[in-house]
Amino acid sequence: MAQSALLTIMTAAARKAARSLKRDFGEVENLQVSRKGPADFVSAADKRAEKAIYEELHKSRPSYSFLMEEGGEVEGTDGQHRWIIDPLDGTTNFLHSIPMFAISIGLERNGQMVGGVIYNPITDELFTAERGKGAFLNNRRLRVSGRIHLADAVAVTGIKQTTNVRNDTQTISEVAAINAASSGVRRTGSAALDLAYVAAGRFDAMWERDLAPWDIAAGLLMVREAGGLVTDLNNKDIKPESGSILAANEKLHAQMRKALKAA
Repeated sequence: MAQSALLTIMTAAARKAARSLKRDFGEVENLQVSRKGPADFVSAADKRAEKAIYEELHKSRPSYSFLMEEGGEVEGTDGQHRWIIDPLDGTTNFLHSIPMFAISIGLERNGQMVGGVIYNPITDELFTAERGKGAFLNNRRLRVSGRIHLADAVAVTGIKQTTNVRNDTQTISEVAAINAASSGVRRTGSAALDLAYVAAGRFDAMWERDLAPWDIAAGLLMVREAGGLVTDLNNKDIKPESGSILAANEKLHAQMRKALKAA
C-alpha cells in the first residue's frame, strides 16, 4: 500500500534517527551518559536521534510545534499541529544491549492524534497508523487480538523502578490481580512497543500509569486504528497528557477494568 505524504515524512524521520541508534547499539559501554533518574538515562544516542528527527520534520513542516522528551516544547506558528516525539523509548534496554526499544513519533492536529510511527531499528519493524486509514506493520494491516476471555489473554504493563516498594503498591497489586486473572503479565520496558504489540495482536491488553505524552501519543492511535479500545484508567477519553492508559479489544477492556478496580 502506498504511504500518504504524512506517513512518508514521519517514516523518513524515524529511519534517519534509526541509523545513528543502530550505530550506537552494541557499543553502549562507550557512550557518554548522564543519569536523570533511576532506570532512566539520557544518552548521547538519545540526543542524536532526537536531533535527527527534529531536523527532518522541521524541514518538511516548518510551522508545526514540537513536544520532545529531551528537547521539551518548541512552539510553531501553525497553532494546529504538534509533533510528539520520543527518540528512544526503552533507554534502559538500549543501554543494556537489549534490543527492545523504539522511536516513537506522533502527530496531533487540533487536539486529536492523526498520525503515528513506532519503529524498532534492530528488528526493522515499522508500525504506522493514520487516523481513519488503519494501522500497519511493514505495510501489513493490523488488527487487535480477538480473544474474548481474560483468562486466555496476555497483558503487558510498565513498572517504575523505585527504591521504596511502598511507593508502588498500587501497581504491584494490579500486576498480581491481572496475573492471577489472565495467562500472564509481561514487562518489556517500552510503552510505545507495548502499544504497537497490542495493535498487532501480540499482547491482548496493556495498562500503565505515570506516563508522559511521548510514551503513548503514537501508540494510542495505533491501537484505535487496529480496532482496539483505548481509554485512561478511569475509562475516560484519552489524550497524550492523560498519564494513564488501558488498551485492548472491547471485551477484554471491560474485563481488565473490572480486574484492576478490584485490585
